[in-house]
Amino acid sequence: MNPNLAMLLTPPGSAAIAVIRITGPAVPEFLRAHFTKPARIGRCVHGDLHEAGRVVDDAVVVLIDETTADLNLHGGPWVVRSSLDLAARDGFVVHDSAKPPLPHEATAGQTLLEQEVLSHLPLARTELGVRLLLAQPDAWAALQSAGVPSRDAIERILADRTLDHLLHPPRVAIVGPANVGKSTLANQLFARERSITADVPGTTRDWVGEIANVDGLPVMLLDTPGLRETEDRIEQSAIERSRHEIGRADLIVLVVDASRPIEGEQASLLDGYPNAIRVVNKVDRSAGWDITQIHGIPTVSTTGEGVDALRRTIVRSLCGEEPIAITRPRCWTDRQYAILRSAVTHPTRIAGM
Repeated sequence: MNPNLAMLLTPPGSAAIAVIRITGPAVPEFLRAHFTKPARIGRCVHGDLHEAGRVVDDAVVVLIDETTADLNLHGGPWVVRSSLDLAARDGFVVHDSAKPPLPHEATAGQTLLEQEVLSHLPLARTELGVRLLLAQPDAWAALQSAGVPSRDAIERILADRTLDHLLHPPRVAIVGPANVGKSTLANQLFARERSITADVPGTTRDWVGEIANVDGLPVMLLDTPGLRETEDRIEQSAIERSRHEIGRADLIVLVVDASRPIEGEQASLLDGYPNAIRVVNKVDRSAGWDITQIHGIPTVSTTGEGVDALRRTIVRSLCGEEPIAITRPRCWTDRQYAILRSAVTHPTRIAGM
């Protein structure tokens, strides 16, 4: 396996700067051959990156250690491509996508756990995700210093999907009959006007998906068209597509209307999604039924009443706790899950974290 790597750490496309990390035993020779100034560990050195007398870019090189350096370049696509091609011609294996998780070689972690933290850091979309991920080395150190954990403690960590959800947003579908306020409720969760709303059945003609920050937990929130019988062929097609997306959801929020009787579409959806979070919307209007018949969160989507309770319920349903504790040890990589599964029967193997 070639130990010399050239990795683009910044996203592709035009930008003010771009950073390429080169690592491996060939780094010193590469810099001597192609950089006009001697690189120094821990210092920013400005000079020209060149090949055969042709200047590729005036760059700032930071030598991290004897075999790792960051090339800080102008962010034009030609400069980036030419620099990566230069590294490739000198025998480096090029990783030209900054899609996370990053290779461990792209991080400055001192341990494998620290490298996993830093390589997954670009996946953290919220402050909570960043804080929880960065807390993991200390959280695992505290667990290990307390002695060999019990089997129950290990199994609880294995079952905890919180950090995985913070890095890979779960899909949450909002479903319900037409014109019960799903899109207005979705806008409250998005914290902005994202879905089209109107007091007309069938306004949402297709599902709308976007990341929403729900009390620090990023979720792919899917606002779906009202599930109803309709002669409109376009709406029929949209409803069929939305059913596919609902089937892929990790969590369903079912919205019903407090001002309509529990019959027809409302009744069939309540029966069809027994495990959904139930929301009883429009509780500010004259009741069409006794809303205590079902265990649901009362809301007024137009004003935001009850939305905070819905947010807390979504977090608790997906993460098993609300609020989410920062200092608890979590797992989020295949390596970690394998160690924990082994530690269920051999608890001392937890030291491998």
